[in-house]
Amino acid sequence: MASWRRRPVFIAGIGMSNWGFYPETQCSDYASRAILAALQDAGMFWPEVQAAYCGTVYQGTGAGHRVIREVGLTGIPIVNVENACSSSSAALRLAFQQVAAGIHDVVLAFGIERNPRGPIASTAFDPWELEAGFNFQPGNYALEVRKYMEEVGATEEDISRVTVKNRRNASLTDFARFQTPVTLEEVLTSRMVAPPLRLLHCAPLADGASVAVVCSESKLASPGRAVRIAASALTSAIHGEEYVPGGIVGSVRYPSDTNLVRLSAQQAYGASGYGPEDVDVVQAYDTVSAAELWDLEDLGFCGVGEAPGLLREGVFDLTGKLPVNTDGGLMGRGHPMGATGLGQVCELVRQLRGEAGPRQVAKARVGLAHAMGAGPNSSVTILAR
Repeated sequence: MASWRRRPVFIAGIGMSNWGFYPETQCSDYASRAILAALQDAGMFWPEVQAAYCGTVYQGTGAGHRVIREVGLTGIPIVNVENACSSSSAALRLAFQQVAAGIHDVVLAFGIERNPRGPIASTAFDPWELEAGFNFQPGNYALEVRKYMEEVGATEEDISRVTVKNRRNASLTDFARFQTPVTLEEVLTSRMVAPPLRLLHCAPLADGASVAVVCSESKLASPGRAVRIAASALTSAIHGEEYVPGGIVGSVRYPSDTNLVRLSAQQAYGASGYGPEDVDVVQAYDTVSAAELWDLEDLGFCGVGEAPGLLREGVFDLTGKLPVNTDGGLMGRGHPMGATGLGQVCELVRQLRGEAGPRQVAKARVGLAHAMGAGPNSSVTILAR
């Protein structure tokens, strides 16, 4: 990652809608309310915002403009960002860069989504791939899960424990889609979707919005509640790299021992000055339950194949050494694609402020969020107090 002089950047306020299905409600309704909540949390007024970046996947042309129209158009630049499931993470990164470079002092980053029921109708494929059925994401992920299980010896019980943990955490989260814990038996006996993935191994879609007010230190109304953005990295795949969910087959000539997740993590660690050993709480990308396990390995928190054993030992529990997906993650909180990345960041802000209530991690000072999506893209955000 290029080195450049920048000023410190902070998240002054956050706002979120409750995540669920709202078929009778326009996205702009709950998103605009989340913006107002974030401004109130930051102690700021709407005219102070100098630019806005909206992350979304399937909300169409001018999605961010339609939301902000409900708050009040003021002539500021509004940029709509589509970067698959890391769209709002990319929006946050753009807001971060604007403030870091001194172009603006107060920038709004937000993510929005309103989803139909059923599997994602992904358009991130060529027409022939759609005809071949590549856009059935549970099937794509099932291939990756099977490969992971075979390579590291993980079992169906191992991947099911991720769902149990995350649904337990979601039951402590008032804005999560699911409020009820599940047992290991319930996960293991849920309907088969694409072997070895069962229904409760797959993250549920949702409608939702997430917002962050990003600003320079001079504009902080409540410095004591501000959280610093230590790093924001975004990478794409390397030619020859395998990415099963995107239908990309690896090349035997692929020369590297890294991948896009490891690359984004390395860049974020390098820019922030923190390493995996410094992180107190993690928001991992658990689009299927097994993904949390290989995500933690790729992010450098443990070696390849070690995550299942650490999960069994309780290391990733709320009271463990490294709490992961404290608000339930995608498995429990839900997955409104364009809002997911910033939703992870909002949870880290709560944790680092000490405002997470019954799911609060003791003495949390550094947090990491990872989101990724079709493209493929990988985004890592590191926050610190």
